[in-house]
Amino acid sequence: MTLDLFPDHDDGAGRREELAPGAVVLRGLALPQQAEILAAVDDITSRAPLRHLTTPGGFRMSVAMTNCGARGWVSDRRGYRYDALDPESGRPWPPIPEVFLELAANAASEAGFEGFAPDACLINHYEPGTRLSLHQDKDERDYSQPIVSVSLGIPAVFLFGGLKREDRCLRVPLGHGDVVVWGGPARLRFHGVMPLKAASHPGLGMRRVNLTFRKVG
Repeated sequence: MTLDLFPDHDDGAGRREELAPGAVVLRGLALPQQAEILAAVDDITSRAPLRHLTTPGGFRMSVAMTNCGARGWVSDRRGYRYDALDPESGRPWPPIPEVFLELAANAASEAGFEGFAPDACLINHYEPGTRLSLHQDKDERDYSQPIVSVSLGIPAVFLFGGLKREDRCLRVPLGHGDVVVWGGPARLRFHGVMPLKAASHPGLGMRRVNLTFRKVG
């Protein structure tokens, strides 16, 4: 079951909306730094190209992804895990750009989590029709730190559930520049992304870029 939390999404930059204790949406927080952020994404993907990973069950993920930071999240037939090396190149992942670290720390602070210093950033690339199934972020060792998720490009509907997969989900429309933060009692809530509808963004075309910052441990 899903509930529409913000059915009439607008572009009210700077608005803080609470999803649950420990979870907030910060509307438009990334907009002032968008040009620098997107340039950094292009630099990272030139060194660690986007790729479609395989699940432990052998299925190809519809969302293309890459990483930056001391650890990168990877998946293959051996399972989900973090690795210091890009399995495609054998080299360390590109470092997290300063503009990313600043945004992640500011977002976490506005959500009530001071001192957030992520060591991993997963970069997801969505196109119309792609989705992300409900899941928990459980591969990290340090659950005391929040998760910061930045949306850029075409709109998406973020599903934010409970601590059990069958719990009802909020459906949260996200636009370009919106940032979601969840931690504390919300840290292990199930979440996902509904299939993206066809749309076009002036700068990114028919795609959505998502940055997810985590502290692995």
